Amino acid sequence: MARTIVASATKEIIIGFDQPFCVIGERINPTGRKKLAAEMQAGNFDTVRADALAQVAAGATMLDVNAGVTAVDPNATEPALMVKTLEIVQDLVDVPLSIDSSVSAAIEAGLRIAKGRPLVNSVTGELEKLEAILPLIKKYDVPVVAISNDETGISEDPDVRFAVAKKIVEHAADYGIKPEDIVVDPLVMPIGAMGTAGLQVFKLVRRLRDELGVNTTCGLSNISFGLPHRHAVNAAFIPMVIASGMTSAIMNPCRPQEMEMVHGANVLNSTDPNCQKWIATYRDHTPSAGAAPAVVGDAAGGGRRRGGRRARA
Repeated sequence: MARTIVASATKEIIIGFDQPFCVIGERINPTGRKKLAAEMQAGNFDTVRADALAQVAAGATMLDVNAGVTAVDPNATEPALMVKTLEIVQDLVDVPLSIDSSVSAAIEAGLRIAKGRPLVNSVTGELEKLEAILPLIKKYDVPVVAISNDETGISEDPDVRFAVAKKIVEHAADYGIKPEDIVVDPLVMPIGAMGTAGLQVFKLVRRLRDELGVNTTCGLSNISFGLPHRHAVNAAFIPMVIASGMTSAIMNPCRPQEMEMVHGANVLNSTDPNCQKWIATYRDHTPSAGAAPAVVGDAAGGGRRRGGRRARA
């Protein structure tokens, strides 16, 4: 059974099939956030600090840290910015971090100063990427996210994406990297563009668990891309993909509706012993304004017949 260990300076987390679902906070990422990108380029990390604190307070297990503020010569700018961002975040919160970059120099710069055992996000099946990233994974003894695309691009065929994941796991083994240190991202397609995207990923995650024995992750909100009222779709997706075997996701923990689904899935998946986390989180929960009132008595099922007899109190 795969048990992927990540750690901060003092806190160790296990990603695994028998563990609570790992929520990797996505907010410290300037991609698509022009204001944050401009702030980080100017040396202003106020939003980074606020996002780090808010995500941990909302229940994030880990935080993803991305410093890719520009596509113009990232090799010259991203390593230093990654180091600065990581130092700020890990001095502020005590959760494991994910070093998120496509620039190998930025990844290594981050690994040199990271406390504990971070996750590296990510490597793909492209030979050039494998040969650049996997030696770093071995050198620093850290786990890595393996994204299921290669030189041919992103396939719509889940069998092809499985084959790419298998290739990465096998290539990693050549470097002495164990399957438990590979967390596969099977690539979630937008359900609005591909009606079978949900069914595909459920099947693919089960195969990755059963055939390769690896943990899995995804960019959770990809499933709802392009749709209205996206967070409801994301929330519906969470317990279904967890039931299929997914063990982590890069997501926004500050969305209560989505975090409720994570906590509920942990309860039903027996990874929240005695419902302790659920009770601690929601003991004082008050329904939001406009919520449907609770139904009592016969209308709530109190008088429903079981086996031909009326249920007794």
